[in-house]
Parts: sequence; structure tokens; C-alpha cells
Amino acid sequence: MPDNPTQSSDQHQISLDGLCRRLHCSLAGLTDTQAKQRLQEYGENRLQSSPGTPEIIRFLRQFKNFFALLLMFGGGLALLAEQLDPGQGNRYIAYALLSVVLLNGIFTFFQERQSQKIMASFRRMLPGQVMVWRNGRKQQIDAGDVVPGDLMLLSEGDRIPADGRIIEQTRLKIDLSSLTGESEPELRHTDCTSDNILESRNMVFSGTLVHSGIGKVLVYATGMNTQIGNIVQLTKDTGEVVSPIHIELTHFIKIISSIAISLGVLFFLVSIMIGNGHLSSLIFAIGIIVANVPEGLLPTVTLALTMASKRMAKKNALIKNLESVETLGSTTVICTDKTGTLTQNRMSVNTVVINQQEFSDWKGAFRSQPGLDRIWEVMALCNNACLSDEGFTGDPTEGCLLVFADQICPVHELATAIRVHEIPFDSTTKQMTTTYSLPQHRDYRVYLKGAPEVILSHCSQIRLDDETQPLLAADKEQILQSYRRLASRGERVLGLAWQSSDTPEPAEENYVFGGLIGMLDPPRQEVPVALQKCRSAGIRVMMITGDYGLTAEAIGRQIGLLGEQGVVVRGDELAQMSDAQLDATLAQPELVFARTSPAQKLRIVRALQSAGEVVTVTGDGVNDAPALKHADMGVAMGIMGTEVAKEASNMVLMDDNFATIVAAVEEGRTIFENIKKFIAYILTSNIPQILPFIAFVLLDVPLPLTVVLILAIDLGTDILPALGLGVEAPETDVMKKPPRARNERLLSTNLLIMSYGVVGMIQAAAGFFSYFVVLYEGGWQWGQSLAATDPLYRSAITAFFAAIIICQIADVLICRTRRQSRVLSGSTSRQRPAARASRPEHPGSHAPSRSKCDESQT
Repeated sequence: MPDNPTQSSDQHQISLDGLCRRLHCSLAGLTDTQAKQRLQEYGENRLQSSPGTPEIIRFLRQFKNFFALLLMFGGGLALLAEQLDPGQGNRYIAYALLSVVLLNGIFTFFQERQSQKIMASFRRMLPGQVMVWRNGRKQQIDAGDVVPGDLMLLSEGDRIPADGRIIEQTRLKIDLSSLTGESEPELRHTDCTSDNILESRNMVFSGTLVHSGIGKVLVYATGMNTQIGNIVQLTKDTGEVVSPIHIELTHFIKIISSIAISLGVLFFLVSIMIGNGHLSSLIFAIGIIVANVPEGLLPTVTLALTMASKRMAKKNALIKNLESVETLGSTTVICTDKTGTLTQNRMSVNTVVINQQEFSDWKGAFRSQPGLDRIWEVMALCNNACLSDEGFTGDPTEGCLLVFADQICPVHELATAIRVHEIPFDSTTKQMTTTYSLPQHRDYRVYLKGAPEVILSHCSQIRLDDETQPLLAADKEQILQSYRRLASRGERVLGLAWQSSDTPEPAEENYVFGGLIGMLDPPRQEVPVALQKCRSAGIRVMMITGDYGLTAEAIGRQIGLLGEQGVVVRGDELAQMSDAQLDATLAQPELVFARTSPAQKLRIVRALQSAGEVVTVTGDGVNDAPALKHADMGVAMGIMGTEVAKEASNMVLMDDNFATIVAAVEEGRTIFENIKKFIAYILTSNIPQILPFIAFVLLDVPLPLTVVLILAIDLGTDILPALGLGVEAPETDVMKKPPRARNERLLSTNLLIMSYGVVGMIQAAAGFFSYFVVLYEGGWQWGQSLAATDPLYRSAITAFFAAIIICQIADVLICRTRRQSRVLSGSTSRQRPAARASRPEHPGSHAPSRSKCDESQT
């Protein structure tokens, strides 16, 4: 016996006898004894997860990042300063810094717990119980006890717990959408129909759903050896991608920390050199370092991202990871699926061809067409869907026909019709046949629908203007031309025919051709505009779908995703490509990938990321989970999406609409701009906080700014205005600029020079001017010491503090824009996006403000 026969890849191709020999079983099923042995050999039918790290360990890991270490170092220094020189308020800074570290750790910990839910959502896809044939009889067992060699008995509504080969089936249809992305349930066979195991109709797979019919299945793989187990493993092996904003914040903290520590060490040495004692020099150095630590940065960033996520939620975009808000703004490529995202996921009849005329208006002339009553019967009776309060239940294509037929005439009028025979739709024959006994007719009525060319091959007559005429070659050619015209528009076309019969068994020939029905899952109306916005913003959009290439291509051309130079790549073609060939293909500006597997979708994402792209991926099925998790930004569908896809993603679209992604991209770009604005604003207050300590040591003046007032600036007057900057409306050109470059930093040299060297100096000068004016007017003499409780000293430091606050009011107004004047950007608002989008750009009509946030003008 092989080490693990369940890992072979040809179970769909070998004979049933050969598969039984491989599994050491028979088509009579297993006994309880055999099943128990196999359970020990193969293990339980469970999806396994890696041993979990204890919660306390994962929580403590949140405090080893550089920012946490910096704040804890600053807090420790503040506590040391309080011990060396009590009563100066250093303990308040220590408490503030350590509180920020604790709150950040708690927040990050709960964010990371989201990823732990992915495995749980995979496991929820498997049923609790399953019917099997054991010991020569039917019995229900726990799904976890299913083993290779078991015979599963499937019926409508069952969720399948293991991979298996079909032995017997009666009208068995399987919904594979969660696994393969296939939009419609598929009829199963006992014969192999494809070299690809996922496309072969004689197989069923764990986690999929029995749509209709019954079947008997020989289990050959369970647990992690199933197709869904492979996806679970692929998802587990897929690493988390660090968000761009996290990288930028880490870089920012490192730079600011280097500045703080360097200044602290430098002025400690200077203080020693000019003769100050070691203790006072150390307290002085601690003050310099603590003054440079951006205590308010993380709370401000977190609150700004939180508010941005709330605004996005109002636009039907639910953010799960706050840092992902900004990632959208960095996106350079969007890999989107088709059904429900670019289209409405609502199949409807778009065209009817009857009496060799094409109709798309269901009133007037259409209603009076001769022969309409017959094709109405075909649509209603050659159909297994059922009407419901929600529309219909059953196959989407058949439901679409039934709803349309009911709009023509209520189908309950056919309630007396009795079905006496059926040949279900089959992908090989491409047709479906039903035979009915109707009270008003003595003979039987046989109804036929399917692919137009197949239906025509069974027809010898045609119904034209209420007369049955011979079907001529010219008639066939005209019908086929209509078929090609409808198909070129992306419509799914069915031919309809009927005949009268003396027996329930339908004949192969002599049908009467009635007409063509063209159905369409229409594109969302907002998508073409959204795609144009993406192009203006320098974002490439490519479609990656599990559907057929022709359908994907037609939709791509309708929405403007594909032009004349557009390229469609099928999954089998992608499988043959080398990495270099894939890179060359991905360089194409207009791309559609069709019939792709989960591993192929992940491969595309990784190739794009290797090329330096920031990739956003949309998906709704289990098959999308690896790509969603590995993408820089994973976007799941809220309506049609599976639980697995939602858990693996960073954002959930509550309306499954591609246009919502584009709105979220605009929000993401805006938040990066706004973070840059409030970082520039926060940094300026560092200089008026540092220079008082330098003046205290070098100029021998009373300390112009106390530690408590520094804390008031950092956690009070810095944070509230910064939050205001965090919710600034986007400037008018935010979606007309290319995505920010990978090397664009939140903290650049120009921004540092402007914040520290210009605006910060102005604030410090205003503070010192106010400070010394109050001192001299109060009778102070240079070199005179003042007690901390002296009213003159308190008035002077209050004047210094007030001067900084007044300057910050002007500073926050300066920082409200980065490129445009307030005249232009101030006319925009989030409540009026249409007006913002329609305002034309007139370069030069408004002089941009010389803001410190405008690095290009520094």
C-alpha cells in the first residue's frame, strides 16, 4: 500500500476498479472495523491548524516593536528624572508614555487576532454529520469520522465533507462557487470529462454544496489531503504583508528617535563641558530626549485611521485593519474578480429573437408576436427552478428564464401540466429536454432548450408569423448570425424548440424552432466611470476570474477594461508560463485572466509585488483566500463572499461593488496626505520644547517651559488640531495623480527643515520674546533665580506657552493643504464628491500656498 494513496492526482481518470485497489476497498463500502483502522491511519477528517501561540505570549510581543521600546525608554528616563529631581512633573510624562504603549499594545493585539479566525471559518464550511454506507446499510456518522474508502450518500442541500469519485448519480448538481469561482451549479457524471481534476464532472469536493439530485460517492481524500485542505495549507503558508503606512511610521520613529537621542547625548556633553554637574546635566539630557519623543503621534494616527474607516463604512467599505486604510491609497494594481463586483450578479433576459426579429423591449410589438405563447411554454416548463418571494430558487439561468416567463404571463396557469420525462442539461449534449402531459392536449408536448447550434441540429421546421414552415439553410444562417451578434455582446444565448409526440420518450429530430433568448449579467453602471478614475489615478485594473474566457472577455470589453490591444490569458496557458513570461505578460496594460486556480491567482499577486507593485485583490470564494491574505490589500465581498474570504481580507465591500473600491482608494490617498500634514504640524512644537532646556543650561535663565506644559502640548494642543487635519477633505487633484512612489517618505529632509528650521524656530522665537518681556516688565534681572512658585515665573512660562499655542493656530491653517490654496481645496467637501469631481483643473488660476507641507516648494 502506498504511503498515502490519497495524494495521487489521477483519481478522476483511472477506472473505479483501479481506484478501489489503490484504496484497498470495494464498492460495497467499509465495515466499522475497517473504518476505525483507517481513521488511525489517515487521521480525522479535520482541517488542521498550527499549534497556537499562547495568548499572553502574543500579547507581550506587541511591546517589542521599535516605537513601543522608544516610548518605554522615554518613560523610564522620565521616572529616573523624577527620582533625581522630584516635583518637576516628570512622572506625568512617564505615565503618559507608558499608557500610550499599553493602549497601542492592546489595540494591535486585538487587530492581529482577526487572522486567527481564518482557520475557524474554513472549518465551518464542513458539515457536522454525513450519510454513509457501512456494514451493508445506511447510517449517519460524524463528518470527522469519514475516511478514504467510505461510500457517501449525497442529497439536495448536503454540504460535502470530503473529496470523492461519483459512482452513481441522478440529476446531481454541485455548487462549486466557493471552491472554483464557477458562477453556476454543474451537473455531475460518472465519466471523466477533463484532464483537470477540478473541472472533471465525475468528482465532488469537500466544502462544496449539493444543489440538487442525489449521488453515491467513493471517498478518496479527507482532511488536509482534500482540495480545500490544499487551499488551507496554501493560506497558512502565505505570510502577512507589512502595510506601507507601517513601514513609513517605523522609518519616521527611527529618524525622530535618532534625532532625540543624538541631541540628548550632545547637550549632555556640552553641559558637562561648561561646568554643570553630572546630575543636572543628566536631567537636562532626559528633558531633551523626552521633549523629542512624539508621544501624541500614535494616538493621533490611530484616531485618524479610525475616523477614516468610519467614513469608508458609510460608503459600504468595512475596514478590518486600520493600517489598511492607507494601503488603498498606495495601490498601483487592482486585481478584481468579475461576478458581482464588475457585474450585478443578476442574470436577466436581455434579448429575444422571435419571427427573425430582435426585441429588447418587452412591451408593444413584442407582446403581440405570433408564437410567443409557445416559447413562453418552453421557458416555463423546460425548467427546474421555482419562483419564490425573493425571486426564485434554483439554477441562476433557469431562474432567470422562469422570472421572465412569469412577466410575460403568470406561470401558475401551467400548474396542471404534468412532467412525464426529463433529460437534464448536460455540458456534453448542451441541451435539456422535458416531456409534459397537458390537459388541453391529447398528445405529449416535448420542450427543448440549449445551445443554439445544437438545437438547430434537431429542428426541421421553424415557427414564423404563426405558421410552421420548413427550416431552410438560409433560415439557419440568419439564426446563427443573430446568435453570434448576441454572443459578441456578452449574452448567454439559448435556443428554444418544441414538438408534439405520441409517446413520453422524446424523438431526436423534427423539432420546431421557436426563437433565441439572450441573457446577460449586466455590468454595474458605475464601473466604467470607476475604471476611468483608476486610469486617471495611474492605477491598473486587471480581471482574474474562474469563469470562462469568452464571458470574461465580453464583460471586459463592455465596461472598457479591455480595448483592441487587450489580452485574455486562460489558466491552462498561465500554467505553461515561466516566471519571465508571466512578468512580460503582466506588463500588458489591459489584462484578463480566466479559469484560474487559487495557486495561479496567488502566483499573479506575488509576481506583481516582486515587480514593486502595491496590489489590491478582490475575491469572494474559498479559492481566493490565499491571494486575499498575501495581497497588500485584500478585499472580500460582503454579500456573495464566503466567511473564509471575509476573514482572510483587510476590507469587506458591503455592496460587492467595484466602484466602492475606487471611493476607498480616494479615501486612502487622502489619509496619507493628511497624516503627512499632521506629522508636519506635530514636529514644529518640538523646537519650542527643546530650546527652553538649552537656554536653561547655556544661558543660565529660569527654565522657560516646564515638563507639565510640554506634556500639555504633546497630548493636548498637538493632538486635537492634528485630528482636525486628519479629517481634512481631499484636494481636488487627489485622484488625478499617480500612486505615491515606494520611496516617498512621510518624513523627508524638506519636511524636517521646514518644521525644525523655519516654523519651529518662529514658534520658539515668539515664545522667548513673550517670556522675556514678562520677566523684564516684572523687574527680573539677568542671572536672577526664580522659585517655581514665584508669580512672576509662573506668568512668564504662561506667556511662553500661550505664544506657542497662538503660533500653532496659524500653523494648523498652513498645514491644511499641501499643494493647493484654500480657495480651491476649501471648495471641496466629502458631502459633495460629484462637484469635486466635475470641477476642471486650471493650472495657474490659483496660486498655491507656500505651506511647510508643500515639500516641492521648500
